[in-house]
Amino acid sequence: MKLSKTIQTSLLALSLGCTLAYAVPVSSAARVPHFAIEGAQFKLDGQPFVIRSGEMHYPRIPRAAWRERLRMARAMGLNTITTYAFWSQHEPQPGQWDFSGQNDIRSFIRTAAEEGLQVVLRPGPYVCAEVDFGGFPAWLLRTPGLRVRSMDSRYLAASARYFKRLAQEVADLQSSRGGPILMLQLENEYGSFGRDHDYLRTMRAQMRGAGFDAPLFTSDGGAGRLFEGGTLADIPAVVNFGGGADDAKASIAELSAWRPHGPRMAGEYWAGWFDHWGEQHHRQSPEDAARTVEWMMQQGISFNLYMFHGGTSFGWLAGANYSGEEPYQPDTTSYDYDAALDEAGRPTAKYHALRAVIAPHLAQPLPPVPAAPQPQAIAPFPLQPAGSVLEQLERLSKGQPSRWARAMEEYGQNYGYILYRKKLASAAQGKLVLEGLHDQATVLADGKVIGRLDRRLNQSTVTVDLPAGTQLDLLVEAMGRIGFGGKLVDDTKGITRGVKLGEDELEDWTVYPLPLDSASLNRLAPRAPSAAVPAGGAGEAASAAGPGFWRASVTLAGPVDTFLDTRGWGKGQVWVNGHHLGRYWQIGPQQTLYLPASWLKAGANEVLVLSTETPQVNSMQGLAEPVFDTPAK
Repeated sequence: MKLSKTIQTSLLALSLGCTLAYAVPVSSAARVPHFAIEGAQFKLDGQPFVIRSGEMHYPRIPRAAWRERLRMARAMGLNTITTYAFWSQHEPQPGQWDFSGQNDIRSFIRTAAEEGLQVVLRPGPYVCAEVDFGGFPAWLLRTPGLRVRSMDSRYLAASARYFKRLAQEVADLQSSRGGPILMLQLENEYGSFGRDHDYLRTMRAQMRGAGFDAPLFTSDGGAGRLFEGGTLADIPAVVNFGGGADDAKASIAELSAWRPHGPRMAGEYWAGWFDHWGEQHHRQSPEDAARTVEWMMQQGISFNLYMFHGGTSFGWLAGANYSGEEPYQPDTTSYDYDAALDEAGRPTAKYHALRAVIAPHLAQPLPPVPAAPQPQAIAPFPLQPAGSVLEQLERLSKGQPSRWARAMEEYGQNYGYILYRKKLASAAQGKLVLEGLHDQATVLADGKVIGRLDRRLNQSTVTVDLPAGTQLDLLVEAMGRIGFGGKLVDDTKGITRGVKLGEDELEDWTVYPLPLDSASLNRLAPRAPSAAVPAGGAGEAASAAGPGFWRASVTLAGPVDTFLDTRGWGKGQVWVNGHHLGRYWQIGPQQTLYLPASWLKAGANEVLVLSTETPQVNSMQGLAEPVFDTPAK
C-alpha cells in the first residue's frame, strides 16, 4: 500500500482519535483500500475489522452534547457510529437547504472521527427511524399522486437532487478518500415495502452519480422474502433483528443462507424499542442484550446497536405507525428506546452490562466511562394565560379562502395545526363528518368546544344542532405521518377528504395554516387581557373556551438539564427560548419533556405552552428523572 505522507498521517490520526484532514484523496492506484468488504470480512487498511457500532441520530441530540455522547460510545467499547441522514431536516422546502446547527451532519461525522470512531452512513432517501414520513420531506405530498420509493419521475428528480446536495457536505469524508465513513446503506429495509429491483438500482445509480463511491450495503429483516425484495445480487447484505441470542442465531443463519459468502453483520440489533402514545413504555432486560452481544462478539459478527442512544424527537420530528388492529399509532416525543444511554445521555444498567461483555474481547483496555450528565429539578413556576388560539389567530396566520376543506399540504403547510372556519348560512342539525381526519380535531361552535375527534380511535363524527350564523371552527392537529409500510406514501394531514353534514359536503371555508414556526410564534401577543392566576388553582384557563397559549419566564442561576413535568396539562406543545421540545399528552406513557441545558441560560428563560385541552394546573416544574407512567384510561 503506497499512500501519500498526508494520508498516512491522517490514518494514524484516526487511530489515535485526533482531528483528521480529509481533503486529500487516496490514490486510485493504491493496492489496499482504506476500507473494503471482501467476502465474509470487513477490512480496514487490509486487516480484518469487526464493526462494533451504535446508532445515534444527530437531530435527536442537542449539538452541544454530541461529543460527550460519542465519548460514551467509545468508552463502552464501540468503534463505529451509525446514523441516518434526514432529508426532511436538510430540505425543509424545495431547494432550501439546511446543514447548520442541529442539522450539521458534517460536523457530527467529524466529531465522531475526532473521538476515534468510524462512521456508517445511511443516507436514505427513506430512513423510517420513527420520524415523520419516514424522513421524506412533507412537501413531496403537495404533488398530487406522487409516490415515494418508486420509479415516479417526479420523486426520482427530487431524490437525485437530495443525494447531490448531501454529497457536497460529506462525500470527501468517505473511506474511499481516507475518511471515517466506512460504507453507506442503499435505501433502507426496502424488502419490507416492495420488490422493485429497478428502483434499487436507480437509487444506487443516483448515489454513485452524486459522488458516493464508498462500499454500499443493504439492510433488511431476517426473512427470505424480505431479502428477496430488498437486496441486489452485487451489493453486500446485512440483517436486522431483535430479541435474545437465539433470535440472533436464527437471523444470522437466515443471512448466511441467503448470502453464503457475504459478511455477517446485524445492521440493526434492536436493543430496546420505541413507544406509541397510549401504550406501555417498552423495556428490554440488560441481561438479554448483553448475552446477544456477547454471542456476536464470540462469533466475530459485526453489529450495530439500534439504538445506542435514542435521544428525543424534538419539534415535529416524531412519526407514526399502523397495524391491522390499530389504524394509527403516533410515536411519542421521547426516543429513549430503553437504550444503553438514556434520553439525557446517562449510562444505564444496559450500558454497563454491554461494556462488561465487550471489554474482554478487546486487545486494549477501554477508556474510563466519562462523567455523566446530571439532570436537576427546577422549582415549580407559574404560567399565565396568553390568549386562546382563536384570539391569537390573526397573529398566527393569514386566512385563505377555500371552496372545500382539504389536506394541509394543499395549503403549502408541512407540520403543526390547521384551522378550518365556516359561518353557517343556515341551521345545521345531524352528523358532522370530518372525512379523512388526520389526526385529531377540536370542534368549536362560536368559540366553545363541542367535540373532540381522534384518528387513533376511528373517530370522525360529531352530532351537532347549531343555529344559522354559528361560527364553526375545526382545529386539526397533525400528529406525525406514518413512516413504515404501504400507507406511508399518502399520509397527508388535516381534513383530507372534506367535511359533510349528513350527505352534503360543506363549502366556502376560510383556512388558517398554523405551522407554529418561530415567525408566527413571535407575532403572538405577550399576554391575554386578563392574566392573573389565583394561587393554588387552574386560574383563568386560556383554553377554557378552546385551545390556548400559556407563558412563563423562569429565572435560573445557570443552565441545567431537566425534564419538564407536563402532568395536568392535557395535550399540547412546549417551546423554551424558541426551541420546540415537542408534543406532550396526558395519556402517556411519556409524562415529561427532556429540556437540555444547552437550550437554557442564566437569568430569564421564556417558556411557551400550547394546550389543546383545559389544564388542570397552572404551573410546571423540572424533574431530575423522566416519568413514564401507565397510560391513563
